[in-house]
Amino acid sequence: NYPFLVGMSFCFQTEERVYFVLPFIRGGELFQHLRQYKYFPEKNVKFYASIIGLALEYLHKNGVVYRDIKPENILLEEDGYLKLIDFGMAKILKEGEITNSFCGTPEYLAPEIILNKGHGKPVDWWTMGILLFEMLVGIDPFSDDDPMKTYQKIVKGKIHYPKDINKDAKSLIKHLLTADVSKRYD
Repeated sequence: NYPFLVGMSFCFQTEERVYFVLPFIRGGELFQHLRQYKYFPEKNVKFYASIIGLALEYLHKNGVVYRDIKPENILLEEDGYLKLIDFGMAKILKEGEITNSFCGTPEYLAPEIILNKGHGKPVDWWTMGILLFEMLVGIDPFSDDDPMKTYQKIVKGKIHYPKDINKDAKSLIKHLLTADVSKRYD
């Protein structure tokens, strides 16, 4: 029950299925809006980033690693606030614990997942950096039609920033998209 996470209204089951009933969020997926406008004004990105950051902080304090931040998993409410949805990739981890699952969306995977080094909460901050870049620029920083090339670009870590990107936004993204998890912002 947190304002920036979609809650479950109720659930029930039949002999064949379990049903989770979620509230209707009228604004639709952030993905739809991003595709419509290509990218968002910086003030919108700041607002959205603060909401997603608070949602991640709440999840992490409760031992949950989300592992699948992307525009398709974020809904926009009528009042402009966001809600994270789809906890299918989420995992509960004890403090300091890591997991070795290879999961997530190719463009958003952190290097430690690709390299099978084990991962924890820092993967969410990596995906936050990818999302920020995509909201500001209109495309993810490691985009490629071939997933294997995307993985290579992620591991290599070279990002080309547009000249007009705000220096503070660029600095934040650089600190989120740091391969060394001990130096990554969290």
